[in-house]
Amino acid sequence: MKVLLIKDVYNLGRAGEVKKVADGYARNFLFPQKMAVYATAGAMKQIEKIESAAAKQRELLNEEMRGLSEQIAALELSFMAKVGETGKLYGSITQQQIIDAVNEKLHVNLDRHQVESQPLRQVGEHMVRIRLTYDLTPEVKVLVESDEELEEELAEDRKPRSEKIEEIVEAEEAKAESAENTEAPAETPAEETGETPAEDEQAQE
Repeated sequence: MKVLLIKDVYNLGRAGEVKKVADGYARNFLFPQKMAVYATAGAMKQIEKIESAAAKQRELLNEEMRGLSEQIAALELSFMAKVGETGKLYGSITQQQIIDAVNEKLHVNLDRHQVESQPLRQVGEHMVRIRLTYDLTPEVKVLVESDEELEEELAEDRKPRSEKIEEIVEAEEAKAESAENTEAPAETPAEETGETPAEDEQAQE
């Protein structure tokens, strides 16, 4: 069916545009949300009015959200995850986890449906879009890292105090031994001088 959009609908069109959509999508989503109406002759006469009102609303909303957009673009989120031999995660970093991290850092209340990304299943750096308005879709940097390094650090911290002291002592002893070997003067064997002890005595007399 053909509908006239009376509000901006992301991934569909802007207010004032006529779009052909599935009947179920129109009846179950667009009409109840008051985002569109049937594209009748009477409705078509209201296009200019609809476009003008939408443009003003769009400008106000973009201005309101611009500061938040800049904050999101400056964010860097980090997640630790278990990783298999192929580099893929056991599980994934979900849209809910990402938006929860954004909400916590910026003290906002965004919805996971605003995250334009599939669940992340690979380690590395990802740029994830957060849709704020039709025009504002800032990207947040998401780092997914293996938790193996974290486990090694934790294991080091969990070592008994006596074991840590022993390692420090061994390291210091090895350092001291190395220093002694470096400082000790090398003795020149008598044969290398070309003189015998007897010759030395005669020279002294």
